[in-house]
Amino acid sequence: MPQLGYQRLGDGPPLLILHGLFGSGRNWQSHARRLAEFFDVVTIDLRNHGQSFHADEMDYSLMAADVERLIGDLDLGACNLLGHSMGGKVAMALALESPQTVARLVVADIAPVIYRHDHDELVDAALGLAVDAIGARADADRELQSAVPDPGLRAFLLQNLVRDGDNWRWRVNWRAIQRNMRQLTGFVELADDWHVDVPALFIRGAKSDYVGAAEIEQIERHFGNAEIATVDDAGHWLHAERPQAFIERVLEFLLPPAERGGD
Repeated sequence: MPQLGYQRLGDGPPLLILHGLFGSGRNWQSHARRLAEFFDVVTIDLRNHGQSFHADEMDYSLMAADVERLIGDLDLGACNLLGHSMGGKVAMALALESPQTVARLVVADIAPVIYRHDHDELVDAALGLAVDAIGARADADRELQSAVPDPGLRAFLLQNLVRDGDNWRWRVNWRAIQRNMRQLTGFVELADDWHVDVPALFIRGAKSDYVGAAEIEQIERHFGNAEIATVDDAGHWLHAERPQAFIERVLEFLLPPAERGGD
């Protein structure tokens, strides 16, 4: 099995950052630089994303195994994990299946439950783009406007469109994601009595609908040593919408005050 693509920055205890669906480690560069003041930060591209390999199969057990393999290859030992959305589910799956690899866990705006958000319209829009006919990135942006009217979301998706010689190609494996969307909106099967005692922080956006009362109940059922925090004036992309508030809460959880410059 090929190794996941990653970038590494800083020195200290290992901290792995796992991005969300359609993202990559590069989306976390600014946060990685801040966290690298205290940690050996590894920003990872999950399978079918970024610089990592493409594969037909894609579920949380497989992606957790990919991350565990990288932890072994880099000889990191027990790691701190920070995962957003899909990356948060990968982090939770790793804590479930290999708790010895996880020192502390930060999960951003996701819970260990099945969601109805299928993102099919975004996948269809990307697959409908005639990549071979694109002369410049602006052409792709213009072609996607009707299907993806939000310019911020469109720019996020187009980060995955890269030049390959004289042509353009997607770094995201849209076909594999489309085939495995049910697995990605779902989660690994959890027994009612399963729980993990890894210290965990679940951060939700106050304006997001991903982590409500029902989801908190599931978190507390399975994560016996979990804190729940809320970032005000933020939705699902809380780390991008309120970056300072988000990173302060992460550091508060991962570091004692003396190490993060607090009182």
